[in-house]
Amino acid sequence: MTRDRRTGAALALALDVVIPLAVFYGARAAGVNQWLALLLATLAPLAGIGWTWARSRRLDPTAVFVIATMALSLLVALASGDARALLARESWLTGAVGLWILGSMATGRPFLLDVAGKVSPTGMAARFDRLWAGNRVFHRWVVLASVAWGSAFVLDAIIRVVFAYTLAVDTVPAAGTVSLIVLIVLAQGIVMVYGRRSGALALIREREGAPTT
Repeated sequence: MTRDRRTGAALALALDVVIPLAVFYGARAAGVNQWLALLLATLAPLAGIGWTWARSRRLDPTAVFVIATMALSLLVALASGDARALLARESWLTGAVGLWILGSMATGRPFLLDVAGKVSPTGMAARFDRLWAGNRVFHRWVVLASVAWGSAFVLDAIIRVVFAYTLAVDTVPAAGTVSLIVLIVLAQGIVMVYGRRSGALALIREREGAPTT
């Protein structure tokens, strides 16, 4: 991964995870009520989308999807004035992402294949396309990755709704973040173990003797 991509990934992590938690708990420490603190914490991901647009002067479909989902969920939360409804809105996004990943397999080109091409070094996207089209080992690995990651996000959405309506409001943001991290680690662990055992990772690295069927 190039330096620019590493910087972008670190910035995305800060805007989507670290800063929202810091804003929420900082606001609560300052005496702001739960509902307003949660509302303020939602602004960081939107700031990240704005930063991306300012650099490239365009919004890709993923960014438009995120904005639309957040806007709809915020409208519901504003109308209800309920802190728990605002907490539950997180499940809309992660659930939709999970279903998007799973559903993309029906199109013949998994969403994760495009993501991998965008975050990998120059030239790897074309190699991924060739392997996807002509190598069964790589093909099965991408399908497994899509199932693992898609299921992780869908499960996270369910867990977030349960957390939102059963845990104390102040504990939900941190608990939801921990839950998502655990699920992502588990999903990626499954993907990497299978990738090594099947030879899919060796194919990506162009090692000799990697299986091709």
